[in-house]
Amino acid sequence: MPDDTRARQRTGTGLGLLLALVLAAVLLTALPDDGEREGGGTCAPRTVASWSADERLTAEFARYGDDPTRTDDWTGGDGTHSVRLPDGRVLWLFSDTYLGQVHAPPNPFGESHTWREATAPLVRNSAVVMRDGRLESTLPAPLFPDPGPGQWRWPVAARVEPRSPGSSEKVLRVLLWVRTAGQPPWIYGLPTATEVATLSLPELRVESVVKVLDQQLVPDPSRRVLFGTTLVREGGWTYVFGGDDGQAASRPASHAYVARVPEGRLAEPGAWRYWNGSAWAKAGARPRAVLGDGQRAGVGSAFSVVRVRGTYVLFTMAAGTKGLTTVTSYWACSPAGPWHGPTKDFSPSLPQGAQVAAYNPQTHPELSDRGRLVLSYDVNWLETAGAAAQLSRNVSLYRPRFVTLRLAPPR
Repeated sequence: MPDDTRARQRTGTGLGLLLALVLAAVLLTALPDDGEREGGGTCAPRTVASWSADERLTAEFARYGDDPTRTDDWTGGDGTHSVRLPDGRVLWLFSDTYLGQVHAPPNPFGESHTWREATAPLVRNSAVVMRDGRLESTLPAPLFPDPGPGQWRWPVAARVEPRSPGSSEKVLRVLLWVRTAGQPPWIYGLPTATEVATLSLPELRVESVVKVLDQQLVPDPSRRVLFGTTLVREGGWTYVFGGDDGQAASRPASHAYVARVPEGRLAEPGAWRYWNGSAWAKAGARPRAVLGDGQRAGVGSAFSVVRVRGTYVLFTMAAGTKGLTTVTSYWACSPAGPWHGPTKDFSPSLPQGAQVAAYNPQTHPELSDRGRLVLSYDVNWLETAGAAAQLSRNVSLYRPRFVTLRLAPPR
């Protein structure tokens, strides 16, 4: 974490690096829906009171990725999202992913880094299964095939829900971003569509992929909206957040949006309702941005929202030059806002001596307990040129890191 598009020449520079490089930040605001007035229920201001590195989770991905006995599994990736399955397993979803075998140090440069061959396979998406805190296996990759020539799919947020409203059968629904190869400034690809994949449980077999919002007819690519960077379940609804790619067109900031879908109907395009500034409306008219003034306020498409004791808390990279290293947060009493902040920033650790950036902060409530919240962030080489060589030279650079946060009312 997730930012954004890339018709990459197999560089593996990672989902969301675009957003880091263009300094994505800030978040969403809009009028609350009926019955969702600010200050209702147990909502209260929240900010990051403390944080610490989660060495255990970070080390688990390093252990799995560094295992030299495997030849076709995950060794690095970004766009980190997770979902707990009904049988207790956790499925980790990644965008651009390196597969293949890694080698013990020293690397060909005499450095003490685990490394991979420059010819290692790179696929557009992958999924890794965790059981009892230990990563076990990578599903056949790519899990979601390319929809057409010059296009690819990146998985983002996911949730388990009834196959249909009221059904006792559960399925896994995964939000997908479709990107299409483009010319500069769209060197990371053109935003094309939001899709929803339905996977069977417990087999995790892809049953279908449905397009829920097609953006190809929006003439200005910077105004196309993709949904699914994060979602929150509340009151029989799934709230789905998304953003446009205004930053790719050298604009100061992108805009943020929110939609909602009844439980069990994520794969039904007609069930989606988009916030239009005053109500939840069907697709057709352009959704109304809930935040983004085109100047200093806005988001990239990789941020995360979680509900904590009645308060919605959003995490995103900070604005300005801090956006390469620093995470900030906002809070609201409704998914549609108004959002307050930014509140306290924090800067998680990055590899020493490397030209890298942090991006795509994502919360993982299914791993959180005792009042502490687990958050991941992706790490990647800062410059696009030569990134593939650097990521092969030191495979630890292109893997998620984790922190554990404690939230509290601001002082």
